[in-house]
Amino acid sequence: MEAGTNRPVHRDGANGDDRVLTVRQQHNIPEVIRALSPTDPDYIDVFTLTTNDTSHRSPEQWARAAFEDVAGLKGQFIWRVLLGLRLKRQASPDHVAGWMIADRCDRGIRLEAHSWMLTGHLVVHVDDEQVSLATILRYDRPIAARIWSPLSAVHRRLAPDLLRDAHRVQQPRQRR
Repeated sequence: MEAGTNRPVHRDGANGDDRVLTVRQQHNIPEVIRALSPTDPDYIDVFTLTTNDTSHRSPEQWARAAFEDVAGLKGQFIWRVLLGLRLKRQASPDHVAGWMIADRCDRGIRLEAHSWMLTGHLVVHVDDEQVSLATILRYDRPIAARIWSPLSAVHRRLAPDLLRDAHRVQQPRQRR
């Protein structure tokens, strides 16, 4: 179990490696994330997973693993029902889990979605030994802050596992 929690420790497991994958919340937003972000957000957080094999996959592959494979239906419920985001229903090369791909670069991707009360952006940035996930919101109506405030606590608790699990689902299957 993770120290101070009731959650199991997430381990890499690739090639028999039993290291714990470290995810930390960054309180100073890196410039590379700000460069991919819209200006003047009302909410922003960044979580970074450190591992030695992040750059073997593109930012889009990381985003698809996290939001399509890991977040799945639970993510869709939060995004569509609780936040009211208007996401595409059909799979598409221009969308990840229904979010429009708004910007791409070699090491980053920015997804965007709108609701009646807010605009959301998810930024995934990959470099040699880490992958970062930023959640960025602009409140288009005052009620968005009241709705997001309690959800953000849940979001910050789940984001580290989202990155760890995205890493796990991208690992080659081991033969037994």
